[in-house]
Amino acid sequence: MAADPPSRARAVVIGGGVIGCSVAYHLTRRGWRDVVLLERKQLTSGTTWHAAGLIGVLRATRNLTRLAQYSAELYARLEAETEQATGYERSGSISIATDSERLEELLRDASMARDLGVEAVAIDTREILAHWPHAQLNDVVGGVYLPGDGHVGPVDVTRALAIGARQAGAKVIEHIKVTDILTRGGRAAGVMTDRGEIESDVVVNCGGIWAREIGRLCGVDVPLHAAEHFYMVTEPVEGLPEQLPTLREPGACAYFKREAGGRLLVGFFEPQAHPWGMDGIPEDFEFDELPDNWSHLEPWTMRALERIPVLANTGIRRFFNGPESFTPDDSYLLGEAPELPGFFVAAGFNSIGVGSAGGAGKALADWIVDGSSSLDLHDVDLKRMMPFQANAAYLADRTVESLGLLYAMHWPNRQFETARGVRRSPLHDRLADCGACFGELAGWERANWFAPEGAQPEYTYSFGRQNWFEYSAEEHRAVRERVGLFDQTSFGKLLLQGPDAEAVLQRVCAADVAVEPGRVVYTQWLNERGGIESDLTVTRIDAHRYLIVTAAACQVRDRAWLTAHLPEGARAEIVDVTSAWSVLAVMGPDSRELLSAITRDDLSNTGFPFATSREIDLGYARVRATRITYVGELGWELYIPTEFALGVYDAIVDAGEPLGLRHAGYHALNSLRIEKGYRHWGHDITSDDTPMQAGLTFAVDFDKPTDFIGRRALVAAREQRLTRRLVTFTLEDPEPLLYHNEPVWCDGERVGYITSGMFGHTIGRSVGLGYVGNAQGVDREDIASGAWEIEIAGARFGASATLRPLYDASNERIRA
Repeated sequence: MAADPPSRARAVVIGGGVIGCSVAYHLTRRGWRDVVLLERKQLTSGTTWHAAGLIGVLRATRNLTRLAQYSAELYARLEAETEQATGYERSGSISIATDSERLEELLRDASMARDLGVEAVAIDTREILAHWPHAQLNDVVGGVYLPGDGHVGPVDVTRALAIGARQAGAKVIEHIKVTDILTRGGRAAGVMTDRGEIESDVVVNCGGIWAREIGRLCGVDVPLHAAEHFYMVTEPVEGLPEQLPTLREPGACAYFKREAGGRLLVGFFEPQAHPWGMDGIPEDFEFDELPDNWSHLEPWTMRALERIPVLANTGIRRFFNGPESFTPDDSYLLGEAPELPGFFVAAGFNSIGVGSAGGAGKALADWIVDGSSSLDLHDVDLKRMMPFQANAAYLADRTVESLGLLYAMHWPNRQFETARGVRRSPLHDRLADCGACFGELAGWERANWFAPEGAQPEYTYSFGRQNWFEYSAEEHRAVRERVGLFDQTSFGKLLLQGPDAEAVLQRVCAADVAVEPGRVVYTQWLNERGGIESDLTVTRIDAHRYLIVTAAACQVRDRAWLTAHLPEGARAEIVDVTSAWSVLAVMGPDSRELLSAITRDDLSNTGFPFATSREIDLGYARVRATRITYVGELGWELYIPTEFALGVYDAIVDAGEPLGLRHAGYHALNSLRIEKGYRHWGHDITSDDTPMQAGLTFAVDFDKPTDFIGRRALVAAREQRLTRRLVTFTLEDPEPLLYHNEPVWCDGERVGYITSGMFGHTIGRSVGLGYVGNAQGVDREDIASGAWEIEIAGARFGASATLRPLYDASNERIRA
């Protein structure tokens, strides 16, 4: 008989898969004994039971890799702790390439892996064959071996986590369905089940393929969708070695893993997946399999047989098709819901749930207990998602692509191809007529570059100079030498208004925002550790109104941060005005001349100084003109009521023609800002980085009369020598390209990594921003005297290093 649920708990965890059991386990390890885990059927009966159980320790970012490494460490010791076998085996993995581009991707990953303390070895076909004698390698050009990878039994490790949670006091209850989420005072307050109500301080949604449905119970968007996921298990393969690394061939969308009894599991991540569950998940779904779809998988199965020819004469014991959940960007969903404090989510693990569960469970448990994350996890933070991304039709269409992207080439600047055209600037069609090649961010269609007449506005991907390189170079040079036009409508825009608006922002902002109306303040929002939670501008409109402008991807996140720091009873309200204003940025030494041709307002340096914002007449419209720059040139951002955007755009284009105005895209914006040393939140600055480390101390006002979040940590840090700093690097060789995560070497030792990089068309070399560290301290003399190199795909290239911007270090051009 199932155990009776309690009437109250400190935390209720919904979902008895590997993720939910890990969260419950780790909450108890943080001292929360009063934890209840609820499972609608039996533990593991949704997705976990049919997972392949692969443990990969290298992930896309540094902190996600640390979480994956923790998962492996946890699974290695869990059996001894709980006396429940986990099947953990450190078997290693090998990824192979059949062309030079795939090999470069693997070698770039290997460089990053070694920088993160993950053993990664480039191996040739002879070495691959020594591990995998059954493989046919005639077309293979090389591979990378990760000895630290492995696998577990998914059901076994889930049971071990559940046992560990129970041993520490948690209640694990099966055959109980959550029917509603209780709320009180704007917070999650428990759950209603088919067996009664349970009050709680927090609710954790670990519902797997049901997580979106659970979120909808309380108005929380959880963007994920199930897809059919296939593998087959063979009969015993004669002569299969006992110790066999998992073999991955991303180019053939397949992996090969040894199973008990000498069998092989062959799994697939085919490019065109089949979404599943569009009409809902059956109520009785439990340990279910989906119908076979041999015709869909046959081409990829044939390629697998070519790689391991013995399979052609080996029987198939089982052909499996089961649902797994995928997210719109192939990263999982973790953290507190922006719509409902106290409601946390850990779901959408994109077929890496077992390997991620240990670290993700620990990270979320720490987040819940401590009230904030101790790591930068913005890549997986639920708040990165936009509300529209929970749209069922959007998710189904994107899922067609999401599954296959796990093994597709991870090209620089690769764009999603499905579920496009969701959010468009009013200027979209005008830009398309001018040859815009659009990329997508947070659903926005944004012009990344412009194709000249006769060229197609389509990407041709590579790790070298892509087809748009010279076109973007011309845009870059036009902004430096004449004038360029950017559509930046995708900016997130928040209006904070009310008598207490200034007091709220003085507490949240590191800079002093008690300025005169019409002034723009560049500032950071910090956490209590002094880490940078956001990087944005605040414009004072009048005594009671501020306009906050942030990156498109931070729209939801920053609103949630500001909302969380509104004191109870504060006379201030937040209004998201992103859709109300289009934004055109006119940038370059001729920008004043251009705009002066279509306005009677004074744009002179004395009449309109840098960091000023005011309403002006422009063409036939009234717009807010803000003199600011993210490219390092004289220029204005123009905030235009959406219905006036086309008219203002046409006026600017007409006035700009005699000045050589050029449309410019986000690739040019990126190369321009990197030359100038401007930071990008999410790459160069995150919640793990302080303003001192990032070279942004100038934006912090330690002496303002109001205390601000993070000040105490920064004051303490000022007393210590900096042991980590953001540095600008320039490659000596003009050919190699920097993107991010390339290791940085100094005097023969690995000391840091590139956070963002691009070719600097003014400098004539690749430029990168990156952190370097030294326990004894990092100062200007150390940087000036070091012999610097940057590692790209296993090869090192000489570089110079500086703390100063490479371009216009004195800021004369932007203040002209």
